[in-house]
Amino acid sequence: MKRVIATLACLAATGTTTGAVAQDARIGERLYARYCTACHGATGAGDGPMVRVLTVDPPDLTRLAAQNDGAFPRRRVIWRIDGRDPILAHGNEMPVYGDLLAGARLDIRDETGEMIRSTQPMADLLAFLEGLQAR
Repeated sequence: MKRVIATLACLAATGTTTGAVAQDARIGERLYARYCTACHGATGAGDGPMVRVLTVDPPDLTRLAAQNDGAFPRRRVIWRIDGRDPILAHGNEMPVYGDLLAGARLDIRDETGEMIRSTQPMADLLAFLEGLQAR
């Protein structure tokens, strides 16, 4: 029973999903390594090996919260990755990974508390990216 309460407390504290599905930053780290490090670098600083051939520099993913008044911009990050952002992400250089991150559907709370329809892999990646934020 204590474990259930602790899990629910963690979900509430992180503003995670509805239902019983939790974010797993370890899975998110594997997704990041597979899809993101070539451009954003191993630490998220925007210094991946592909930088020298890109026309637009990848952003420093460790500074997203700092650039958003201390709040990690969950909605913007999810929409940039899955292609829902009406502004072409990274000047149209970033591939859209919505289909590659398909999976169990769930709702994720954004930084304002509103729900965003997304997937479990996106929730896991989001948890990892939030953990990269410079304190």
